[in-house]
Amino acid sequence: MRKKRNLTAEDLYLLREVNGCAISPDGEHIVYSVQSVDEQENKKSSNLWVCSLKDEKSNQFTVGNQVDSSPRWSPDGKKIAFLSNRDDEKQPQIYVIPFSGGEARPLTDIKGEFAGFKWSPSGEDLICQFRKKDQDDIERSEDDLKKELGIVSRRVQRVFYKFDGRGFLPDERWHIWKINGNTGESTQLTEGKIFDETFPNWAPGGRDIVFLSNHAQDPDLDPDAVDIFIHSIDGKKTRKITTPVGPKQDPVFSPDGKWIVYYGKEGRDNWWRNTSLWLVSADGKGEAVNLTQEFDLDLSNTIINDFLGHLPLSPPIWSLDSSLIYFSVSRHGKATLHSIKKEGGAENLETLIDQGGTLGSVTFDEAQGRIAYLHSSIQEPPEVMVYDFKENQSQKLSHVNQTVLEEIQFGEVEMVWFKGDKGNDLQGWIMKPPFYKEGMQYPAILEIHGGPRAQYGDNFMHEFHYLAAQGYVVFFSNPRGGQGYGEDHSKAIWNNWGTVDFDDIMAWTEFVSQQPYVDSERLGVTGGSYGGYMTNWIIGQTNRFQAAVTQRSVSNLISMYGSSDLNWAFQFEFGNQPPWENLENYWRQSPMKHIGNAQTPTMVIHSENDLRVSIEQGEQIFVALKKLGVDTEMIRYPDEPHGLSRGGRTDRRIDRLNHILRWFNKYLQDDESTQ
Repeated sequence: MRKKRNLTAEDLYLLREVNGCAISPDGEHIVYSVQSVDEQENKKSSNLWVCSLKDEKSNQFTVGNQVDSSPRWSPDGKKIAFLSNRDDEKQPQIYVIPFSGGEARPLTDIKGEFAGFKWSPSGEDLICQFRKKDQDDIERSEDDLKKELGIVSRRVQRVFYKFDGRGFLPDERWHIWKINGNTGESTQLTEGKIFDETFPNWAPGGRDIVFLSNHAQDPDLDPDAVDIFIHSIDGKKTRKITTPVGPKQDPVFSPDGKWIVYYGKEGRDNWWRNTSLWLVSADGKGEAVNLTQEFDLDLSNTIINDFLGHLPLSPPIWSLDSSLIYFSVSRHGKATLHSIKKEGGAENLETLIDQGGTLGSVTFDEAQGRIAYLHSSIQEPPEVMVYDFKENQSQKLSHVNQTVLEEIQFGEVEMVWFKGDKGNDLQGWIMKPPFYKEGMQYPAILEIHGGPRAQYGDNFMHEFHYLAAQGYVVFFSNPRGGQGYGEDHSKAIWNNWGTVDFDDIMAWTEFVSQQPYVDSERLGVTGGSYGGYMTNWIIGQTNRFQAAVTQRSVSNLISMYGSSDLNWAFQFEFGNQPPWENLENYWRQSPMKHIGNAQTPTMVIHSENDLRVSIEQGEQIFVALKKLGVDTEMIRYPDEPHGLSRGGRTDRRIDRLNHILRWFNKYLQDDESTQ
């Protein structure tokens, strides 16, 4: 047997990402997209693969260095529609390829961005969410001189004018388009200069569609005023379905056309609330009902990893007889699949798939005999799984990383429940070094998740395994403020950052430091985004850690107001008042207020194109630490957004990991202790 090795930072070039799957209508095949990285060019590409459930073999279905993604089977199973940039690297289009074989052909030739798209019940058309490219951008791209000169100026009129990872938003809005599945003829079904239409879905029969839109006077100033609309394909009629105010997504008609289910939260500005499953009559009569409220469950995919960020959330799925709805839940660090009858009630809630780990991208075959989905665990990136109703069991079908993973020795991971300082129940995980030796003590690194309304769990984190492979115990938990433990847990830091979350994190630190294999005098702390906020907060409150790495961090809530792509809406978290109405409240919760106490050597990592948390937030921490005489340095990444650690250019992701390791090694490693 070949000797196993430690995972390395460079393994990011070898590990491939499965980022979407769909089962064929007859339940015999699953198509999925696999992303790989060219090490020389640091270019990512993805192709479609197909697995036959008869022999469980997978074969590559498309080839090339382009990005093929988002595969969708036609209702008859004879064609697959997908997005590809094979003809224009910067402009994906919808392509169609015969499943029986043959070349893919472009179905669309329109300039802009595609979001979700779906085949009509008949297979004649598709509907899609599409945002046109601004005309001046089109003209610039077609004129060499204008292209060379670049943009002269930007006229900004809306409040939400940029988005992290996307850049400056066009003046055009998201609208619903119909695409003929044979000719590619494109028809814009909705329009408007300030309204977006999102999450389109077909009604049974294909004569109507349902979608979401915010028709407030200025949607950017009332972002949660989202409504459900039903629109006839012939364009003659549009009607609104009355529902409680609040953010919504994924409205889906029942097969009998009588009902609509959707994910949503009730009320404005309540980010701490669970995402719930709602049911409303399609004729607009009666009130919408929250089917999952009594269970205190969150139906969003909040369990983070450093591959996809999180597995794709699947829309609610109706049973064929319109009697029940299938949906996923993220709770206690794992994602599971459930069903509930439309009447609601605890007696009508059932668990279908609960195998540990996390799941997403769920699709059913036409007869609802099989389910395809992606599944990830703490020691394996996402792979394709199939669940068979008759056999009542799941089976893994893809093995895109098996060769690499079989070479690697992973450390033991222990999940524990512990008590916070108020006797509250908390969950955490401890990852030991791969070649752990009994009787030795190891330095330890605390990882803090972002969000704050996210959670760690049974999901693959390359970064954690990499640090463990370098001789560290890596420990992480879900303090109050995150999702997955009920609304009280999430609401605990509402307008109160840096309080009970800090208490929970320090209780976790003390719990882990008391383990016999942990050297309590060699502790490091790191985190990104909100995790960076907490790292900044910690170094201003305590000297418990010997080194820190703060990443894409929040430091000053006052200067952050309006500079993030989330813009003024951050005020929801802080008493729903702008800084000029309550400056002290923002300053009270800002790490910069306490930075004068900092003595912990701290590395600052930030991306220069971060539009979620502007780089000035990291700059403030770096300059303050320099002025205080605390050992610090700043690592800046050009051209990268907020999500560098999970979606950035691979050489930069590797460089980031190496800098983090170098910093912790400088202050935490003792050569004799890791031999």
